[in-house]
Amino acid sequence: MDEALNELSEAVATRLGDRVISLAMAFGELTIVVKRDDIVDVIRTLHDDNQFRFVSLTDVCGADYPTREERFEIVYHLLSPTLNLRIRVKVTTDEETPVASITEIFPGANWYEREAFDFFGVRFEGHPDMRRILTDYGFDGHPLRKDFPVSGYVELRYDEERKRVVYEPVKLAQEFRTFDNLSPWEGPDYVLPGDEKAKTQ
Repeated sequence: MDEALNELSEAVATRLGDRVISLAMAFGELTIVVKRDDIVDVIRTLHDDNQFRFVSLTDVCGADYPTREERFEIVYHLLSPTLNLRIRVKVTTDEETPVASITEIFPGANWYEREAFDFFGVRFEGHPDMRRILTDYGFDGHPLRKDFPVSGYVELRYDEERKRVVYEPVKLAQEFRTFDNLSPWEGPDYVLPGDEKAKTQ
């Protein structure tokens, strides 16, 4: 397997040239970082070239690194049944710059790209239907960004008087804001209610 991955790495480096920023072996797969503007060309080459034949798109997902200048990574996972190998292709982008859609090569990327847009706010230029896919209509923000609050911005509930679902700002009762972060297996270092009569060791 290592020999096959090394051969693939050399072939990719030769075929893609300066479109590749970096190559690395990680978790039994070749990971390549490519220039954002070249993503469609790179994916088409990996798909069409008889030397590779990465004809199966397994996933397109996002990752958020807020401290980076280009905080988002878009990650493409491809499989070549011909080579029996997988490859991971990454591009980076910021909050404003779109990434080119690969739906013309892999129509199945449609929903993956919509999910990345929905959860991270990354737009895909040339996508046929760039709208949210998993969050509600009118949802505020992108829930997989690291700066998105855990409780969200709004909550919804069914209002019996109005006979419809209503949106309200999130309200947390104060007692739910204070957490005991000690391990439940070790127990707290104070007496729990009801344990006042327990013998202390």
